[in-house]
Amino acid sequence: MSLEPDSFAWTDARETAWSAGREALAAGTAGWTASSAPLEQCLGLVLAEPITAQLPVPHYASSAMDGWVLAGTEPWQLKPPGSALAASEAAPVVTGGLIPEGTVAVLRSEYGVVEQADGQQQLRRAPGVPAEEPPAGRHIRPAGEEAAAGDTVVPAGTRLTPAHVAVAAVCGYDSLPVYRAPAVGLLLTGDEVVTGGLPAPGQVRDTFGPTLPAIVAALGGQPSPPHRLPDDFEATREAIEGSKASVIVTTGGTGHSRADHLRSALQAAGARILVPSIRMRPGHPALLAQLPGGRLVIGLPGNPLAAMMALLTLGAPLLAGLTGRAMPELGGVAAGSRFAPLEGRHRLVPYALDGHGAVPAEHVGSAMMRGLAAASGVVVIPPQGARPGELVATLPLPW
Repeated sequence: MSLEPDSFAWTDARETAWSAGREALAAGTAGWTASSAPLEQCLGLVLAEPITAQLPVPHYASSAMDGWVLAGTEPWQLKPPGSALAASEAAPVVTGGLIPEGTVAVLRSEYGVVEQADGQQQLRRAPGVPAEEPPAGRHIRPAGEEAAAGDTVVPAGTRLTPAHVAVAAVCGYDSLPVYRAPAVGLLLTGDEVVTGGLPAPGQVRDTFGPTLPAIVAALGGQPSPPHRLPDDFEATREAIEGSKASVIVTTGGTGHSRADHLRSALQAAGARILVPSIRMRPGHPALLAQLPGGRLVIGLPGNPLAAMMALLTLGAPLLAGLTGRAMPELGGVAAGSRFAPLEGRHRLVPYALDGHGAVPAEHVGSAMMRGLAAASGVVVIPPQGARPGELVATLPLPW
């Protein structure tokens, strides 16, 4: 099998994409820098610095139950809520309420009975409640139980969920330093592509326009509405040079035929090719380039499944690097059948699970999406193939 001498191994292509993102982030090119955002705007963004507790969490001892705070022995003279306690005194408390000075334990509400004695209210244990209830410390949440002041509670590089934002609020933050999602321009080529209705012979329906924005957003980018281009050198060059996006994703035109203009347009724009092609199937003609000034271009093949595999290979690590995240981790699954070798190339295969492990999904040609739509994920088969029962790497799907 003849392989392009300058094509990259699949693992090297991923690493190069992630490193390119990290280097662009470190250089601060094209606005890739951290900025402060209010908590309500941080969901889905990546944390640039760790969140450390600015005070103990919780910052005061509180009750874990509705009931009474106690000191000393029964009967307890009732005092107003929040009062400091001396021996044989109690005060009402609600869940989350402040534990006042002198408290030994909390008696839960169903375990106590309030009585009148000598014109004062007294608290006693309800009938049947053991004399040992409550033991010292019962139902008291101590200060700093969740975090001590200065503890790191969320590490840098975390893509923030609602739970992370809630933790930040509890730890005293009003805003956070984050990497905002980089702007991603989408340039879709193909004279044969139609965007609606039934395609005539020689035409194909557009699968990228309805899907790429959502996928790019799931991977950490901020996509612009897709811009459609004819298969034309000047139109391609002008669109690339005129884009203001930090990352440009193109579809189609990555080959070497007379209808493919991306490589020559990049050359004319003064781009540096970082990944010229990838020793993978499908998706071999995919490329990664860097324009003068630092903007990055991902060229995806025109076939839908090939483009998706290339996007997971190059786009996911690039956007992770650009937003301060680690290289996306690979999973693993046992091969449920034999995967034949393919000299010199990794294969990315949508898979289904049977009783033995991962087996190839049906309908997984480079132009097909039906298999991927029903797949549990994508297995990464090394050039030597895989035997039944052998652990193989998996790529998670971004949906």
